[in-house]
Amino acid sequence: MLYFAYGSNLNHLQMKRRCKDSCFIKSMSLKGYVLTFRSKYGAADIERKKKSKVLGALYEISGSDEKQLDIYEDYPIVYKKMYFKRYDKKVMTYIMQKKTRYKNPNTRYLNIILQGYKDCKLDEKYLNRVLKPSW
Repeated sequence: MLYFAYGSNLNHLQMKRRCKDSCFIKSMSLKGYVLTFRSKYGAADIERKKKSKVLGALYEISGSDEKQLDIYEDYPIVYKKMYFKRYDKKVMTYIMQKKTRYKNPNTRYLNIILQGYKDCKLDEKYLNRVLKPSW
């Protein structure tokens, strides 16, 4: 199965620990969506937004990997699954059920995501653009 990661699962070490069979295929972007952070934890989420895109990574995962991700993502309570087509293949990702207000991620979580951006050779400037200044 193909899985699109856009948050902490971009981090190759974390993804390997979580999903032992996972295999990073390539970096990619998902058009028509934007990266945001929400919930009391400032967890990564995506939401529809025209003329926007989310940077992420495409992984091949096994059925047991998907079960591990379901547990980690608190599926179906916090996140639900969303499917889209890429290269004529079905790709799965997770999006939050409840669209709460924006909340910046904590430093530890953000550093895991930043390492993921480095691992996947994604433009870190994109991440800086979606983060909101905390006053």
